[in-house]
Parts: sequence; C-alpha cells; structure tokens
Amino acid sequence: MSGTWTDPGAPAKVEREGIPEWLVPVRDVAERIEPTQLSRFLPPEQGGRRSAVLVLFGEQPGSGPSAGPDAGPEARVDAGPDLLLIERARRLRSHAGQPSFPGGALDPEDGDPSGDGRIRAALREAWEETGLDPSGVQVFGVLPDLYIPVSDFVVTPVLGWWHTPVPVAPVDEGEVAEVFRVPIARLVDPANRARLRHPSGFRGPAFRIDGHVIWGFTAGVIDRLLHHAGWERPWDNGQEVELGDASIFASPEEQARARALEQGTSPGGH
Repeated sequence: MSGTWTDPGAPAKVEREGIPEWLVPVRDVAERIEPTQLSRFLPPEQGGRRSAVLVLFGEQPGSGPSAGPDAGPEARVDAGPDLLLIERARRLRSHAGQPSFPGGALDPEDGDPSGDGRIRAALREAWEETGLDPSGVQVFGVLPDLYIPVSDFVVTPVLGWWHTPVPVAPVDEGEVAEVFRVPIARLVDPANRARLRHPSGFRGPAFRIDGHVIWGFTAGVIDRLLHHAGWERPWDNGQEVELGDASIFASPEEQARARALEQGTSPGGH
C-alpha cells in the first residue's frame, strides 16, 4: 500500500490556491453552489449516517499544456484531466458492483463530522480502498452535504487535486473490485451519456466508459459538476435506458449487430 496513515488526527484543511488553471471552474463551483443545484435529495434535519467521498481530479501525461476537459478530438482521450473512481465489490450490502468515488463512513477518530473530520474521512477511506498517498492530494474544496435515501448516508463530496499520483489498486478485493481513472474528455462526450431508469423508479444521468456504467449518486455529482463548471457538451438527455439493458450507449456498429441478431441475419446482410 502506498503512503501511510499514521496520524489521522493531523490537521485537514482546504487550500484553494495552487491548483491547475483548468480546475479553477470546479473550485469556483464549490464556493458558490447550493445543495439544491446538486441534487434533489437533501439530508434530513436529524439522522443519517455521516460519510464522505473523495472527488479526486488528476491529469494523465500526453495532453499538452493547454488541453483541458473540453479539449477537441485531436487530444488523446486517455490523457489529460481525469477522475479517480472505484468499482465496489459485488458482495457488499449496499451499492454492490457500482462505480463510485472512493469514500465511506466517518470514524470517531476522524474528528468533527461537521468540520475537518469530513476531509480526513475522505482521504482515509481513499487510502484504505486504493492505496492512495494522502500527502499527494491537495483538498481545494468541499461541496454541500447530500443524501442517499436507499442507504441513509449523508455524504460530503470532498474535492481533491492529485498533484503527486502514485500507482493505485484495490487494497481489499472484498470491498473494491477495481480502481480506474476516467478522462473528463470521455465524460463530456455526448456518445457516452444517457439518462438511466432503475427498476425502483429512480431516474438520473449515467455514463458508460469502457464497459463501466456510472449511475446513481456518483453520476449525479459528476453531471452537476460538468454542468456548473461549464464543461458540459450538448447531449440527448431524452435518451433513456434501463439499467442492465445490453444495448445501453451502444455504438452504431453495436446496434447494427444487435438488430442483426434479433432478425437472424448477419450485419450488413440481406
């Protein structure tokens, strides 16, 4: 595991200066946004399980000094600004198998659940889940508390800049199945976006990246950050798909193959 967590009681603070220019719009969002601009699910006045997630922005080499999240098609899609996500193990009791931000419940030793305890929890959980070295992360903002009704979590999204990346991987495969980085350029690509309908009746934004279907709380936060930071590109938000639909976000070639199979013909055949 990279890094150490020898002093969870060490000060955890927000440092707004010193981030890359392309991250400034996200920092500005954190300073002005209202909870209702992020989600329709707001924390109850009492109760709820306090937790925090780390919304960690990094930058893969190869994008050039001027390429940002909205870089044109000439930029490498596997380079440039990105987000760190995990896929939760399928045996977990809540949100099993879902892509999500690293994070989890606050522990008593994290400190004030209404103050810097939220930052410590986000960094600690990311370290425990992925081996992330917290000393390589600059926390540059904190979003308003949000609520996940299905698990009764009151969640604080903590915004981080990964200025000194280290290799990361699942620390405990009983909790985390995969750790992966998602380029922002692919998240804003309209071809990777749709609205998802869950059997429970839940509807919300979704992304498909390399076979990962990002939905629920995580997709909602990403969607709102892209929108309010000015990175969002026009996409067909009227396209609605069912969770588990094999044709979700299928390319034209994939759609043609699916239609051919349904009709008992080969793609391009007569």
